[in-house]
Amino acid sequence: MTGNDDLELPAEWDADEDPQRDRRGGRRAALIALGLVAVLVLGVGLVVGNYLRGLQNSYEKRTVVEITRGPSDGEAPAPVEGSGQNFLLLGSDKRSPEAAAASGVYGQRSDVMMLVHVSEDKDAVYVMSFPRDLYVDIPGHGKDRINAALAFGGVSLAVTTVENYVGVPIDHVALVDFDGIQGLVDTLGGVEVQVPTNFTADGHTFTEGMQQMNGEQALVFVRQRKQFADGDFQRNRNQQALLKGIADKLISRDTLTDPGKLANTVESISPFLTTDAGLSSTEMVQLGLSLRSIRGGDIYYLSVPHGEPTTTSGGASVVATDEEEMAVLREALRTDSMGTYYAQNAGRY
Repeated sequence: MTGNDDLELPAEWDADEDPQRDRRGGRRAALIALGLVAVLVLGVGLVVGNYLRGLQNSYEKRTVVEITRGPSDGEAPAPVEGSGQNFLLLGSDKRSPEAAAASGVYGQRSDVMMLVHVSEDKDAVYVMSFPRDLYVDIPGHGKDRINAALAFGGVSLAVTTVENYVGVPIDHVALVDFDGIQGLVDTLGGVEVQVPTNFTADGHTFTEGMQQMNGEQALVFVRQRKQFADGDFQRNRNQQALLKGIADKLISRDTLTDPGKLANTVESISPFLTTDAGLSSTEMVQLGLSLRSIRGGDIYYLSVPHGEPTTTSGGASVVATDEEEMAVLREALRTDSMGTYYAQNAGRY
């Protein structure tokens, strides 16, 4: 979809209606802002007429990519009717030329990789983090860390790699540069994040418990791993804690009833956002409407099953896969039984 395409409004919306006449109207005010993170936020509201089109124009500042499969990628997992929707959320920290030269790693790597499953009845959302060093098959490149797929082949290869690994189709993908996360948090006026333990990093002090963070603090918080005994695994949990803080703030009444804040939110993150072509503003509106009952307590966070850290024959430090437990997760995704899976596996990894 391009910025010149018309956004089709649902038939029941009245362009002359005053959203303030109905509290539920305020709940529907997030639209594209929440849809952005289709994924990142998953809550909704109602805006109409010119305001909605203004949000659409801001959203169109994102980068759009086509998701394709190459000859070496294999067949895509077959869709299963009634199994809900799956989104891939990627967070990328672009390396400066200096940092790339020092590390020998160029391009983008997805230091944040989350699979978001929306239940078929739209009553629950499950956010699953992948360890960035998870050792998997990357089509055309053999076995490597899962976060290398983005560097090897861009968003398409990242989607293909995850689809092959989890065994279900990815309906949509969103890639957010970390600078966009910083701007998003600042636009929201900061967010509250659960800090696991006391630590300091890059001149910032983090205190165990709930802490209000601005964008710079949030970015430092989600980048840290060496301060923790379990390194990247705790970093994954910290990323989920920040995501929860952002989602809670976006879904809050203060945000949903403030059209200016919603518009600024879309404006701040769009330049740092890449999505598949199908994740248009129209699709965002429809997704938002379908998820209008979702609240913070309906979003569940967990990790993809994995084994212990290990070393490859070449001496690289990686995280082993756990095929037996992954088979259980794959079945839960295919059968839309993530509620049962979560009850049995929350906090295991």
